[in-house]
Amino acid sequence: MPTARTILITGGAGFIGSHLADHLLARGHRVRALDDLSPQVHGEGATRPTYLDREVELVVGDVRDRAAVRRALQGVDAVYHLAAMVGVGQSMYEIERYTSVNAVGTAVLLEALIERPVERLVVASSMSLYGEGLYRDARRLPFPGAERTLAQLARREWEPVGPAGEPLAPLPTPEGKAPALPSVYALTKFDQERLCLTAGRAYGIPTVALRFFNVYGTRQALSNPYTGVLAIFAARLLNGRPPLVNEDGLQRRDFVSVHDVAQACRLALEVPAAAGQVFNVGSGRSFTVREVAERLAAVLGQERLAAEITGKYRMGDIRHCFADIERARRVLGYAPRVDFEDGLRELAGWLEGQLPHDRVHEAASKLAALGLSI
Repeated sequence: MPTARTILITGGAGFIGSHLADHLLARGHRVRALDDLSPQVHGEGATRPTYLDREVELVVGDVRDRAAVRRALQGVDAVYHLAAMVGVGQSMYEIERYTSVNAVGTAVLLEALIERPVERLVVASSMSLYGEGLYRDARRLPFPGAERTLAQLARREWEPVGPAGEPLAPLPTPEGKAPALPSVYALTKFDQERLCLTAGRAYGIPTVALRFFNVYGTRQALSNPYTGVLAIFAARLLNGRPPLVNEDGLQRRDFVSVHDVAQACRLALEVPAAAGQVFNVGSGRSFTVREVAERLAAVLGQERLAAEITGKYRMGDIRHCFADIERARRVLGYAPRVDFEDGLRELAGWLEGQLPHDRVHEAASKLAALGLSI
C-alpha cells in the first residue's frame, strides 16, 4: 500500500485500538477512530481518553448506527474492525447485546463498505472460537475434539480426556483446527470473522482476519470484570485482594503483548499475500493462569496475596489453548518482540497510582445466580 493513507479503526479509542493508532501514526498514516465510549470500558460520562493520541480524529458513535459508520468511512482507504463486546461470562446472559453489537454491527459496517469499498479490511477475531485447543493422544496423534462434559466438570475433573478416558497432552493450536464455539462471545466473534471474509471475497475487498489470543498491556479497562485476565487480576491486587483463579489454576493460555498485536495488525495491512487469510496472533508461549497471577503479584510487590483457587467452572471456559503462530511468521513476517517479564514490568509501571473498582466478586455472583458457574 502507498505510504500515507487514511485509516479507520472501529473501537479505536479502546485498549488495542489506541495502541494500533500509535503504530499507524508513526508510519505516517492518518487515523480516524469510531468509538461509542462504552461506560463499561471507559466509565460513566466518558469523554475522549487522555491516552488517545491527539492526532487521531475521534468520531463518537455506535458501529450499529448506519449514519455514524458512513460518516466515519468518508475518505478512508483501509479499515480495522475492532469494535466488539468482549467477555465470555457476560456474553452468556447478555445474548442479545453481544449478538447485536458484534454481528449486527459488523453487518452494518459491511453494507457501508459495499457502497464505499476500501483497499483492505482487517477484522479482529479471537482464539475463543477454537474452544479447546489442539491435543495429542497417547499414540502422539493429534486429537482436535477434546471437549469436557458438564458431568466431568461437576466432578472437578478438569483435564480433557480421550474416548476411553485416556490422558491428552495440549499442543499449540493452528488455524486449521475446527471451531468449537463454546460461548456466545465465541460464536459472535466467528460471525464477525466469517462475515468479513465472505463479504470481502464477494465484493473484491482484500480482507484479513486476526485471531487474537490473550492480549495484555497498558490502557486495558481495569474496572471491567469481563476484560482480559491480567487486567482482572490487577484490579484485585490493587485493591489489596488476591486474584481469583477458576478450576485449579493449571489451565494454559498464550499471553501476547498489545505491542505485538499492533505489529501484527500493521503487517496485515501491508503484506499483499495476507489477503483472504486467517492468522493466529499470540506469543507462541504458554503459561498456567496460576503462574500468571503469581508473576503479576510479584511485579506489583504483592507476593503476600496468593491466588485464591476457586475450584469452580464458568460456562464457556476451556482448559488449554495457546497459539501456533507459524503461519503469521511465514506469511506476515510476524515476530513477537515483547518478553512476558518485560511486558509485565511495563504493565506494573502503568498501574502505579491507579485504584480501579474491583467488580470481580459482583460478576462472579451474577454468573452463579444464573447457574453459569458450577
